[in-house]
Amino acid sequence: MTTISTAIRRPYKGAPMEGLIATWYAKQTGKLNADFRADARRIAAHLPPGACILEAAPGPGYLAVEIAKLGPYRVTGLDISGSFVRMASAYAARSGVDVEFRQGDAAAMPFAAETFDFVVCRAAFKNFGDPVGALREMHRVLRPGGQALVIDMRGDASNAALDAYVAEMGLSYLNALLTRLIFRTLRNRAYRKDDLQGMAAETPFAGAEIVEAPIGFDVWLRKPALA
Repeated sequence: MTTISTAIRRPYKGAPMEGLIATWYAKQTGKLNADFRADARRIAAHLPPGACILEAAPGPGYLAVEIAKLGPYRVTGLDISGSFVRMASAYAARSGVDVEFRQGDAAAMPFAAETFDFVVCRAAFKNFGDPVGALREMHRVLRPGGQALVIDMRGDASNAALDAYVAEMGLSYLNALLTRLIFRTLRNRAYRKDDLQGMAAETPFAGAEIVEAPIGFDVWLRKPALA
């Protein structure tokens, strides 16, 4: 278990998601359309009509766009990468949906308190330099009764589980090899269940409901409704 004192802040040591690296990442993850559609449907089941949704670190914007396709929602994405903001904005325009993408830090969100009904962060939380700060910001920008969902890799995922997931992506031999190596590297940054519960306890959420899958978690966080 990672102690809270070491988990609160840690600089991202990977390659910046800009330029050619961002383009390569967008191309590979774009092959996971079925996953993005499934996650969008799961999220939509928790949304009230006309809900305001924030995706923290949306990358190329695939999930945000899939959510926007499902109903009259107001969807916003916030990403630290200027390349991803441009890519996601272009992708939303091509897809014919209205999604606003902005550049910014998940631990210092440029939004007023109680702006959103739902916040989602998919496959990015492990890379945040200040994960507890990001959770606190999610709580701040949620309206009373709102929910946040963090979908990410498990720090204890097995090699076999990771390899099986990559095999389902339908990549070329070289891209599959690179993706397996990347996933195993990312697993070194990923959290275990106890780590996530400990971080949630350090925020106004006070705790989390964590659902485990072979390579990842769904981390559900709820902001109580007003009495």
